[in-house]
This record gives sequence, structure tokens and C-alpha cells, in this order.
Amino acid sequence: MNKAISLLICMGAFISCGVSQSKKKEVEQSKKKMEMKTEIKLDTATLGAGCFWCVEAAFMQLNGVDSVKSGYSGGTIKNPSYKEVCTGRTGHAEVVQIVFDSNKISFAEILEAFFEVHDPTQLNRQGNDVGTQYRSVIFYHNNEQKDIAEKAVQAANESHVWKQPVVTEIAKFEHFYPAEDYHDNYYNLNTDQPYCSLVITPKLDKFKKKFHDQLKNK
Repeated sequence: MNKAISLLICMGAFISCGVSQSKKKEVEQSKKKMEMKTEIKLDTATLGAGCFWCVEAAFMQLNGVDSVKSGYSGGTIKNPSYKEVCTGRTGHAEVVQIVFDSNKISFAEILEAFFEVHDPTQLNRQGNDVGTQYRSVIFYHNNEQKDIAEKAVQAANESHVWKQPVVTEIAKFEHFYPAEDYHDNYYNLNTDQPYCSLVITPKLDKFKKKFHDQLKNK
């Protein structure tokens, strides 16, 4: 009788141990999944800083940036084409929509790069690219981004880096229309094209020097 009881106790303990180990494993797996979710916190920024080929090429370099897509925002017509936007009559600006991990790079740091990649004192133009479609603009997605953008513009003006005042527009985000597929990764696929080699490459080289410690491939 004692042996039978002892055997039952041992079997119970074994089963209990097995259940305990299984439960522990489930908890650990669940914890790992939660940690993975908290490690990545994606956010979106929509910015206009002149020709989107250059802006895309710059932001693709930054650590924490998940994706960059060229497109159009701020206008009055739906699904505009590149040809239509280039007329300057649609109200749209050439923009990039940046999806980034805010645990690796903040919106304020995104704006720091934004002010570096173009001249925010030029009204409705960037160099020889002239028109409202090339305007400097921050389309904020929420009130937090709006506050950060306003402070960034103020700080840019107070820095006196530029002789003229910053004219960057701060506007509420409404719609983003992706540009045609051939604009994707345009600079990297067309580095020998005159506009890319003469205009974008010098800007990109300067950008990489400025943000050397924040690049994906240092």
C-alpha cells in the first residue's frame, strides 16, 4: 500500500513538473513575442523638400528608417500623375513618405535630416527646380508631430545657418498618393543620369558626412 501511494505521488509530481515546464515555456515564448513587438515602433513622416529623388536617396541611408516612398501630397485632385504635378497646377508637392522605427530614430531627428537635405529658405523652389510642387513642407500626422515641427522650424530660424528666414510650410496631412513605380529608388538605379550625378550626388555626399554615425552602413 505504501509503495503504491509512493508511486502515485511520484507520478503526480512528474506530471505536475511536466505541466509546470510546459507552462513556463509558454510564458517565455509569449514574453519573447511581446518583446519583439515593443522593439519595433513604426511611425510615419510625410515631407516635401524639392525633388523627391534626392530626398528619398538621403533618407534611405538612415538607421531606423524602414521604408521611403516617393509621392504627392497637399493638392486638390485625386491620384495625380507626375506629369500633372509638374505643371504646378494641382497644388501637390513632391514628397516622400517615411516609415521609421521611433525607438531607433525620433521624428525630431527625422526633421534634422530634413533641414539638412534641402534649403528651407527657398520659396517654391529648390535650385533650378521651380514651382509649388518643390516647396518645403512638413505634413504632420498628429498634434505631437505638429508641435515638434513648429519647434524645429523655430530652432532652424534661430540657428542662423541660413541668411534668409525659413519658409517651410507646416500643414495637416490629408492624403498621400504614391508616385509611379519608376520613381522608386530612382537615384540608386540611375546614378549616371546627369541630374543624379550633378545635383543629387553632391547633396548626398554632404548628407552622409553630416549623419555618418546614423547611417545604416557606416
